[in-house]
Amino acid sequence: MSPSEPAPRPDPTAATGTPVADELPAVAPQLRERRRGAGLTLEAAAATAGLSPAHLSRLETGRRQPSLPMLLSLARIYGTTVSELLGETVADRESIVHGAAMDPTLAGGWTYWQAGAPGRGMQALRVRVPYGTQGDIVRVHPGEEWLYVLSGRLRLRLGDSTHVLAPGDSAHFDSLTPHRIGAADEDGTDLLFVHTLLQSPSTALCLGPADGHTLGDLR
Repeated sequence: MSPSEPAPRPDPTAATGTPVADELPAVAPQLRERRRGAGLTLEAAAATAGLSPAHLSRLETGRRQPSLPMLLSLARIYGTTVSELLGETVADRESIVHGAAMDPTLAGGWTYWQAGAPGRGMQALRVRVPYGTQGDIVRVHPGEEWLYVLSGRLRLRLGDSTHVLAPGDSAHFDSLTPHRIGAADEDGTDLLFVHTLLQSPSTALCLGPADGHTLGDLR
């Protein structure tokens, strides 16, 4: 352990006081291992992700649960995928993904299922977005994203424009456009989500303000 990395403390709870180890058992050690494998210090990785070193340390020691957008950002920084950060094991380069073999994963209030195999140039997810979760997280990063609404209504902010997507609607956009998504109705929404994976640590930009300030209100 380098002198710049805080020593782990035996606190098994997130900021809300609820245990997170049972929800994401593999993510904490994977975050630390992948960061070190990318040759990044805690401070460098945190700065690239728009986090404080203390916050990233809490993620790496399991004392804070990462949101799905945060996992996406860290995966890009470390040149890996969300599924690998979560310790999921799917046969490399597998062409067929069977839904029955994919267990749901909870991240930051969202529930998602892998809908694509690892080792590809993009990642596909099926996502359940409850109302009122992560709608204030702004993301900006190189690449492209595509999403398709399966059920419920989705509120999508692209730059200065806000769009409400109904079931059957889709969006395909440049990820350098500041964007955020949230459920427009209290029943939540389900969607398919595909994004490109950029393997260079220098390509990850941000998740949005770490101090809780946002670029406007989605609701």
